[in-house]
Amino acid sequence: MFEYVFVLVSIIVGLAVTHLLQGAVRVTRQTHGKPLYWVHLLWIANLLLNLAVWWWFEFQLREVRVWTFQLYLFVLAYAVLLYVICRLLVPEDIDGYESWKSWFLERRTGFFVGLTLVGPVDLADTLVKGQQHLVDLGWGYLGPSVLLNATSVIAIFVRDPRYHAYVAIQYMALLLWICFGLFGTMT
Repeated sequence: MFEYVFVLVSIIVGLAVTHLLQGAVRVTRQTHGKPLYWVHLLWIANLLLNLAVWWWFEFQLREVRVWTFQLYLFVLAYAVLLYVICRLLVPEDIDGYESWKSWFLERRTGFFVGLTLVGPVDLADTLVKGQQHLVDLGWGYLGPSVLLNATSVIAIFVRDPRYHAYVAIQYMALLLWICFGLFGTMT
């Protein structure tokens, strides 16, 4: 059943990855004299890695023996949320803005609201995989999740480029730590 359920989820995640990759090429190739913003590029890399991490952990759902339509809709909605966040991060153009930095800082709210929603949705997703799964992940999962969620909430309200640089670097560091330091093996 897992394979069947994940066909549509795979398509949505594939669209998100495609959008990020196309956006990264567009951002770096077609600047039209508008300066790039390294924090924006780092967020594109963060989301690409985040999608890979999400896909890695969703494989745990293969253990679910009985799929309800509600569970299917939940997993589908989570994939859609990730796709929407990717769309909010990489626009088709930035007409009306002098740089990618000014675009990002002005349009950050929707992106960070989306990232803030990921925290509770991911916790629910983790619990779907079983309470023992959450216990096994422990503070190595909960600690970074709470920290990422808190910094995303603050980023909604703070426009300071230094703070946004900090959040982007922190996000990447914690994702890398989760990937390679804690949970690099799937059983």
